[in-house]
Amino acid sequence: MATDHQNPATKQKQPVASAFKLVIYEQENFQGRCHELTGPCNNLQEAGVEKVGSVLVQCGPWVGFEQPGCKGEQYVFEKGEYPRWDSWTNSRRSDCIVAFRPIKVDSQEHKIVLYENPSFTGKKIEIIDDDVPSFHAHGYHEKVSSVRVQSGT
Repeated sequence: MATDHQNPATKQKQPVASAFKLVIYEQENFQGRCHELTGPCNNLQEAGVEKVGSVLVQCGPWVGFEQPGCKGEQYVFEKGEYPRWDSWTNSRRSDCIVAFRPIKVDSQEHKIVLYENPSFTGKKIEIIDDDVPSFHAHGYHEKVSSVRVQSGT
């Protein structure tokens, strides 16, 4: 697989088998053993992956988690190359990913509610099918402490 990563012409000849495809390398810079995912994996260690050193996303967006069962800190991976842990996070708390799942974008209405305080309390803002590059532009100047996704992705 490392050969395919280094030779884009080889990659183009391969048929696409899934809408989601991610390759995990156990060492940085796409070295060492590699493991391919085309669907969710709740515990990479149980699947035989010792460490995530680098990630190559070939199809679809993915989310990686620092704890088994898709829990803990989350990292979003879009199509592209992530040669080291600091290419997917600037957090110094953890360089560990132990679960992945694809992000399935559906066509239904998208609605999310952001709350100022924990436990869905305080000032809130509802966002429906809209890009929000700035909360301030929508009149929301508070912090976000809890989130409720009511529909969509």
